Amino acid sequence: MKVLCDRGALLDAINLISGVVASRTPRLQLTCVKLTAAKDGNAGRLTLEATDAEISMTLDTERVDVEEPGEALVPADMLQKVVRAEENEPTLTIEAEEDVTRIRGADAEFELRGFPPDEFPDVPGFGALKGDAPSFTINAGALEDLVQRSLFAAARENSRYAINGVLLRRDGKTLEFVATDGRRLALCRDTLDADGDEVTCIIPSKALNTLTKLIQDPEEPVAVCVTDNRIVFGFSPEDGGGRALLASNLIEGSFPPYQDVIPKGHDIKVVFDREVLASAVRRAALLTNEESRGVRLAFSSADKKLALSSRVPEKGSAHINVDLLSMEGDDLEIGFNPGFITDALRVIADEQVSIELKAPNKPGLLRSGNDFIYVVMPVNLQ
Repeated sequence: MKVLCDRGALLDAINLISGVVASRTPRLQLTCVKLTAAKDGNAGRLTLEATDAEISMTLDTERVDVEEPGEALVPADMLQKVVRAEENEPTLTIEAEEDVTRIRGADAEFELRGFPPDEFPDVPGFGALKGDAPSFTINAGALEDLVQRSLFAAARENSRYAINGVLLRRDGKTLEFVATDGRRLALCRDTLDADGDEVTCIIPSKALNTLTKLIQDPEEPVAVCVTDNRIVFGFSPEDGGGRALLASNLIEGSFPPYQDVIPKGHDIKVVFDREVLASAVRRAALLTNEESRGVRLAFSSADKKLALSSRVPEKGSAHINVDLLSMEGDDLEIGFNPGFITDALRVIADEQVSIELKAPNKPGLLRSGNDFIYVVMPVNLQ
């Protein structure tokens, strides 16, 4: 293999794909990036592949001149360090033969010892998007929005393994992403262009975090394919290729019956200016700690006011008053973890949000339009 690469484009690709390279594994081949140079007429293409055995990524870069097609399996950390260090070079030449890869700039040459390319495991290619498995296409911006408005509520290292990811559910034209950690639940929806069969799967959080890093153009089409044990995201899919592909194993297990968790029949509905509420909760959170992490919210229907208060024994207290845009129902005092409220407000774009409440010991329901629902459990206040 021999290719002349644009150094900047190559570094961008290596930085992205390094996120799925295995860091600790007895299979040293998984600590490598596989480079494949191909030529189609006058057009050259360099493909990078990496996997940690659970998530895999394939990236294509066309800003290359392929003199000799071929393959190389190179340690990812050293490849990244070398390409980054050659910061004054606009282009780099990469040559490989068996398990040795040489990288040359104008005044430097690096020789990296890797492995024979055929020792790298097979990873899904763009062909995985074809076949009988359920699939659909969505714009990258809409996909990113679904991830951002759900992933923050997913559990982290919970013994209930099924909630350590995000549930994807497709029913006809409706696509839902749902996440919960047992104390809160986020549900967001989007509408697809075409009908399709029902699909349900649980995507690992790491895969979704990696997915958002691949998004560049919000209008770029992304093909999504779900099999029994894997989900595949293909960016700008075309016959036999595309810009990038991410594949991930799915989480096994049963996701909680989330529809049962969403409360119904609230007696109190309050509408806020999102920025006003976010500012008030952030300030009230300053006087909380691990032992006293709740913020008291006292709603007054008569004068359309909300009084927020918090207290840390021996340190002090905070009292903040804000106006409500509207309120229906009786007065109520309830406590919430302020971090749970600000997390939700951070992913909402609408200027107004509503909170629906029933009692001090019942969960609150935060809404933004018709496509975002957030359920949060109250905390006891002493």
